[in-house]
Amino acid sequence: MRIKTRTITTNYELCGPEQAPVAMLSHSLASGMSMWDPQLTALKSRFRILRYDTRGHGGSDVPDSPYRLDDLVTDAVALMDALAIRQVHFVGLSMGGMIGQGIALAYPDRLLSLCLCSTSARIPQEAQPVVQERIDTASKEGLQALADGTLARWFTPGYLETKPPEVERIRRQFLATPVAGYVGCTEAIRRLDYLEQLPRITLSTLIIVGEEDPGTPVSASRAMHERIAGSKLVIIPSAMHLCNIERTEAFNSALAGFLPP
Repeated sequence: MRIKTRTITTNYELCGPEQAPVAMLSHSLASGMSMWDPQLTALKSRFRILRYDTRGHGGSDVPDSPYRLDDLVTDAVALMDALAIRQVHFVGLSMGGMIGQGIALAYPDRLLSLCLCSTSARIPQEAQPVVQERIDTASKEGLQALADGTLARWFTPGYLETKPPEVERIRRQFLATPVAGYVGCTEAIRRLDYLEQLPRITLSTLIIVGEEDPGTPVSASRAMHERIAGSKLVIIPSAMHLCNIERTEAFNSALAGFLPP
């Protein structure tokens, strides 16, 4: 379904018991809301699940103007407003986790809890040349030129070898991302720097990371964990960036154990 939210039209899905608390799921860069398919069975009996395509992705609008991280944050809150949802348990992976931090800092009253998965609170200056290279490659050659390298960062070699149908599904989703959306959201998150603001977050917070994640490593999750008082850190073994897909059972167990019954 699509709904007007502030300055864009957002594609979303809302399912589950109407009177249940809402769990809002926010996906990674160059993905889409179907990234959360492996979590639906674990959550749908206890929660009303709201998942959506971030601007520039899937069925949501792809604005031409530059994107800012604040835009991605306010888009999420605007979707809640449009659907008359006051508060949510927010679950964000990678870019989605960055959006979650932004909501927790700017709109803390809109969240019941926060789950930050495969994400970071700061993109260091030394990473900027790599980020710019990806932007330039996508702009000149399309996302096909980035696909293999991205999948190699998202999944362990063993998963790539043994789960070709699932890997192919994720590849298709990656390639379906509009170049303008990929570039816009990459520009939006490249200056991410929430790290020293994190002590302001007082929400119940779970942090999940794959043990072998090269892009948002365990050290980044530990840095968030150290700054968010009372947060819980779960490190999933034998998993890289998309640990919700690669190690679904372990991920779902951690998430279900954190969210209220």
